[in-house]
Amino acid sequence: MGSKVIEKNSFFGQFLKRPIIRIGAMYLVASWVLLQFGEIMIDFMELPSIVGRALIVLLALGFPFVMILAWVFNKTLEGHNEVDDGKNNTHQNNKIIDRAIYFGAFVAICMSFYIYQRTSEETQIDSTFDIEPTQPLIKTQNASATNAKHQYILIGNLVDFTGSTGQSGQSYGQAIIDSTNWINENGGINGRLIDLDTIETSYLVRRAIDAYKKWKVQGVSAIQGWGTHIGIALRNDINDDQVPFFSASYSAEFTDPLGTNTGKPTPYNFFYSPSYSDGCRGLLEWAKNDWEKKKENELPMFLYMGDNNPYANAPKEACEIYAKEIGFELLPSLSFSMIPQDYSKQCKELERFKPDYVFLANLDKSVASLLSQCHDKQNKIQFMVNIYGFDESVIQSAGIAANNVVWVVASASWEDSYAGMYTVREISKMSDPENNKYRTLHYIRGVCSMFFLKDAILQADLEGQLSGNKIKRAMYREKEWVPEELDGVCLPSNWSETDHRGTNTVLIYQATVNENFEKGSLKALFDKNVIEIRQVFRTQISRRPDWLGY
Repeated sequence: MGSKVIEKNSFFGQFLKRPIIRIGAMYLVASWVLLQFGEIMIDFMELPSIVGRALIVLLALGFPFVMILAWVFNKTLEGHNEVDDGKNNTHQNNKIIDRAIYFGAFVAICMSFYIYQRTSEETQIDSTFDIEPTQPLIKTQNASATNAKHQYILIGNLVDFTGSTGQSGQSYGQAIIDSTNWINENGGINGRLIDLDTIETSYLVRRAIDAYKKWKVQGVSAIQGWGTHIGIALRNDINDDQVPFFSASYSAEFTDPLGTNTGKPTPYNFFYSPSYSDGCRGLLEWAKNDWEKKKENELPMFLYMGDNNPYANAPKEACEIYAKEIGFELLPSLSFSMIPQDYSKQCKELERFKPDYVFLANLDKSVASLLSQCHDKQNKIQFMVNIYGFDESVIQSAGIAANNVVWVVASASWEDSYAGMYTVREISKMSDPENNKYRTLHYIRGVCSMFFLKDAILQADLEGQLSGNKIKRAMYREKEWVPEELDGVCLPSNWSETDHRGTNTVLIYQATVNENFEKGSLKALFDKNVIEIRQVFRTQISRRPDWLGY
């Protein structure tokens, strides 16, 4: 009896009798599943990458505690009873634990398959699409890998054709590709062709990080970027490696190259456009002017609406502070998802608050859906929209609900006749030889971004031994800069070593939609004057030192 008790009370004997191994296995399986799910949610909710790292650390620290609790908890339950006396119960418990492990493994396999399906898509784009997704996109005329490296300039191109920003991404990404093909067909840059490596991100940070790692090894000269969260994730690497990053995100935090106000230097991040913050300030100036024309006596009421993510939140604080500063009564902000869904709750809240002016900080698809659903309840609400939240395609989608909406614009439109629009139309022919497509404002801004980069590379290359630092310095050489080929298309821009607010000019456009709205292609709708867009306001936003980075 004594030897039996000793055997059972030994550490090794107790370890074997207790379900510690099974609990440990369950914890590891559950942790793996949680990490995979967390990765998807971090990308979807545009959370910083540090959240993922923190989750890994917490799960790792939790493992020894779970093991200790498994030992102590089991001992507490058993007390000093003979283990053999509870054989049936132990066996039953073990069966339950085994089933839990099997179920966890099954879930893990399913999650693995799902993630594999998402990540195994070819990231090199062979064919993509314009705003009309049934139309194939001409592939970038990339340099052959067999050619001598010095003959080509490698530029990375992050695009979103299929993610939550796919609608605007299709136009913008198409513009980068078409511009590159046009530049190459017209002699390249100092006789060197651009090797544009286009990678689809689907708005996922991990894809952008993987792409950057590849380009770094290959000696990339510059990158056409995408997404606020992507810019944040790559910021430190871009700074360390001195790679100019021409962002399609216009978050004001990327305008403070020395980190003077933000504490987060971004010396290699450039973008063509007023910042999201300056865009909202410009809309507020238009709204104040509009209110004064109405000769209303009371203060106008302003309300901010957007999802809780880096893009929608980027201008929120700056926008609300400025609204109060220039005489608006500030209402509580409202949240609405970036993913189109039932917005009846938000429509009721708008009806209850009765704001005079509402700023929509979300992307195009969710904006179109909200406008359509709240159309009957708008009362006298004037909707104002951020630059990526509204364009010609949103008018096409929302129909009459888009009538009178005003939004931020940073270029000429397809309908304009400026000299530079001839070049834009020639660029458009790279993927639309018959020139039958209506190119949206996002497309034209993409052309501007690529040509500013082209001009900077041209100047830097003339110095010999092209480098990121030389491209950066070239961005500071010209004042009131407009690419020669795009006169009248792009806004005059200025970048300096201390201020990356390229342009502080904000154009405000307003949509007009015929009451008898009929569905059709954008080109047909504009040709029939069913849709009209016109500039109603232009303003120069102050370069206040305290607004740098905000």
